Amino acid sequence: MNVSHTRPGRPAAQAAAPRLTELADGVFAYVQPDGGWCLNNAGVIVDGGTGLLVDTVATEARARRLRAEALRVAGGPPRLVVNTHFHGDHTFGNFVFPEAVVIGHERARADIAAAGLHMAGLWPDVCWGDLEVVPPSITYSDRMTLYAGSLRAELIHPGTAHTTGDTVVWLPGQRVVFTGDLVMSGVTPFCPMGSVAGSLAALRTLRALGAHTVVPGHGPVGGPGLLDDNEGYLLRLQQLARDGVAARLTPLQVAREAGPGAYADLLDAERLVPNLHRAYAEELGAAPGDPLDIPALFREMSEHHGGRPACHA
Repeated sequence: MNVSHTRPGRPAAQAAAPRLTELADGVFAYVQPDGGWCLNNAGVIVDGGTGLLVDTVATEARARRLRAEALRVAGGPPRLVVNTHFHGDHTFGNFVFPEAVVIGHERARADIAAAGLHMAGLWPDVCWGDLEVVPPSITYSDRMTLYAGSLRAELIHPGTAHTTGDTVVWLPGQRVVFTGDLVMSGVTPFCPMGSVAGSLAALRTLRALGAHTVVPGHGPVGGPGLLDDNEGYLLRLQQLARDGVAARLTPLQVAREAGPGAYADLLDAERLVPNLHRAYAEELGAAPGDPLDIPALFREMSEHHGGRPACHA
């Protein structure tokens, strides 16, 4: 499904330039500082003249820059694009790669089609460009193997975590894993559309892979220590929810009283509010991925934050 949409607005000038870094032979991380709202990471994997792209980006201008960088290192356009989940900052740029087959989890395809360009409406001042929604044309349910030349990439669905349709891209030969938003680096995790318990289980799955290099969904590339950082935040969420339910406090009251605590240095600390709503739902018996009123949570988060969170896409 292709849906054209133009969002006028100011071009982004606040964020530093993206950078493409080679992590192993033919394996590149495309990192967009500072990693806050809508400034995600992508990956370029190249071997034998075949290119595979892990995620795209949020705006048309950023997607065209990513395309230029992919062409520079691959010598041609990627033939495969993997979306790690449905959010627009990881998928809106799919249309800039018309030569590629887009691949994702079956739930991600359904969610991309359902969400459309909703994310663009959250930040109307961003210059989104003339976007087209392009969902995956090939989907999988559990695991799938792709090859870029002789380079093997394993697609793994770790269960409901950041969303219900997450994909991890694991390169066993290079010990590199592209986690999508299952892992953040210097940025607050975000799981109201998925599961706190499921995110903890997904981190255990990632840890068992034995990766040496972890490319998070947002923020700088790191090592296995990033898994520990995210786990600590999620465990705190669960504890805050247990204590809050016992004290008959609302998630917003708990967020106001507890604050970000040891995680105050992470970007986008306001995500504590919607994250607590997910933790509360699970504490009260909801299943991972059970729908919450995300627009209402975004409004509550914005009110708690004192305004709409900044998006520098």
